[in-house]
Amino acid sequence: MDALGIHLIIELKGCNPRLLDDLPYVEETLLEAAKLANTRVIGKFFHKFSPVGVTGIVAIAESHLCIHTWPEYGYAAVDMFTCKLDFESDKIVNYLLWRLRCVHPEVKFLERGKPPFPHISQVTPCTKEN
Repeated sequence: MDALGIHLIIELKGCNPRLLDDLPYVEETLLEAAKLANTRVIGKFFHKFSPVGVTGIVAIAESHLCIHTWPEYGYAAVDMFTCKLDFESDKIVNYLLWRLRCVHPEVKFLERGKPPFPHISQVTPCTKEN
């Protein structure tokens, strides 16, 4: 068995501060990233901070995407966790770089839920009785 999911951690430095502070633009960007990953959006929440900054999460059937922006630093932190192991991560990263005009990205991949799970033999299956 492979990992249960992939966690994509994207550090976006040197972004356009005006774009990072534009809530509708950031929301559209994250929703389009979910679409590019061929995931199913099941919910979303975005918030504009005062004086600057946007945070948002897109819940997808396969897990989530989230963004937190610091326009004053030209920085955005983006996470995507998905159990869809065959998504094209390069396509999503390149889209985010283009949309936010990022010039200094750092991308990390973390495989989540890698076996073995030694405690599984100790788990009692859930039944109506317990």
